[in-house]
Amino acid sequence: MNLKKYIGAAVFFVLISTVAIVWSAPFLWMITASFRPHTFGGLDMASLWPNFVPTIDNYRMAWESTEFVLYYINTIIIVIGILAVQLVTITLAAYAFARLDFPFRTFLFYLFLLQLMIVPPILIVPNLKTMVTLGLYDTLIGVMAPYFASAFGTFLLRQTFKSIPRDFEDAAVIDGCSWFQVLRYVLIPLAKPALIAFSIVSVVAHWNEYLWPLMVTDSPGKRTLTIGLASFTRGAEGASEWGLIAAGTMLVMLPLMLLFFAFQKQFINSFMFSGIK
Repeated sequence: MNLKKYIGAAVFFVLISTVAIVWSAPFLWMITASFRPHTFGGLDMASLWPNFVPTIDNYRMAWESTEFVLYYINTIIIVIGILAVQLVTITLAAYAFARLDFPFRTFLFYLFLLQLMIVPPILIVPNLKTMVTLGLYDTLIGVMAPYFASAFGTFLLRQTFKSIPRDFEDAAVIDGCSWFQVLRYVLIPLAKPALIAFSIVSVVAHWNEYLWPLMVTDSPGKRTLTIGLASFTRGAEGASEWGLIAAGTMLVMLPLMLLFFAFQKQFINSFMFSGIK
């Protein structure tokens, strides 16, 4: 039995290692290509084992050839703005669905969750018409507005609130706390892992968002990192500057990578405690 157990563990390890190598190969290729000199010739999978002197010229040229600073500022404003409003809306909505009693509460909650079943591209045309009507076309607010409410965040936080014993709230009410104080000082601190998990999902999703910002913005000054990168890569791809494209892609990915490595433990713990596997 022990022999079978060890063989099974070895086979599992080999399979997982193979999947990890296959998954990481394109990423390693991109990192290597980004440090590859322009005069080194074409690119192939042999680039995973570099036999050249690394250089940062590709990063310097990519940074100087497009307005990455502006794109970073726009993207950060959009990501932080969406997250800030979402944390307020999902907290209040989750509290209402989890703790308040009102007619058709369960029906309205399930109706609210239907948003999760709608493919986002279907909403582009009506959302775009709404932004034009409100005068928010080609503005950063117009990019953010459709995401101010989140069915996923509301569901996640509602389940978290429902898992918290009511005894904590009753004790706070006896001490004279209002419903808002109960929410602020009792429920939200206990739901911190779920809020962190949702924040991670929100930041990553909207940092990488491409289609909606492309549709609702027109001027170059309102571009996000993904739109700027797409415009940048079209020019570099025509000149077969693959190292330059790889460097530009790394510049877009770098902030999220640094955040992940800096807060890796907190990321994992927040997802585990929030019930997301």
